[in-house]
Amino acid sequence: MRTIIAALAALAAIGAGLSVSTADAEVLHYAVKLTAAAETPPTASKGVGVGDVTLDTTLRVLSWTVTYSALTGPATMTHFHGPAAPGAAAGVTIPFGGVMTSPLVGTSPVNDGQIGDIRAGLWYINIHTAANPKGEIRGQVIAVK
Repeated sequence: MRTIIAALAALAAIGAGLSVSTADAEVLHYAVKLTAAAETPPTASKGVGVGDVTLDTTLRVLSWTVTYSALTGPATMTHFHGPAAPGAAAGVTIPFGGVMTSPLVGTSPVNDGQIGDIRAGLWYINIHTAANPKGEIRGQVIAVK
């Protein structure tokens, strides 16, 4: 899918008289570990989760797959928040939308400011439930080296 998107973006740029090389594309990878202890404030949940996040800085597209288990009940909201360091709270930047059962899979366009915040480690994923409406498990989006 990314190859098709990159090819379409390159064709569009060529049509506009621009020179684009998909070899110049920068795709960054991030890992997320969601826990109750990372919530602000921490919860007593036994819920856990992991996320795989990819950022294509050329196409300005964020992709994710998040799996979770052992929540106190069904997820009521799932989304990215930012900008915020671990332990600090921030507003919603991208709601996941759609079905909220594990695994959560999606993509979203991002702007240059959001890309900068992601690269700086200032985004996190939060999963909410009825028992924990402010968030049950949370995990910072951390670059994979």
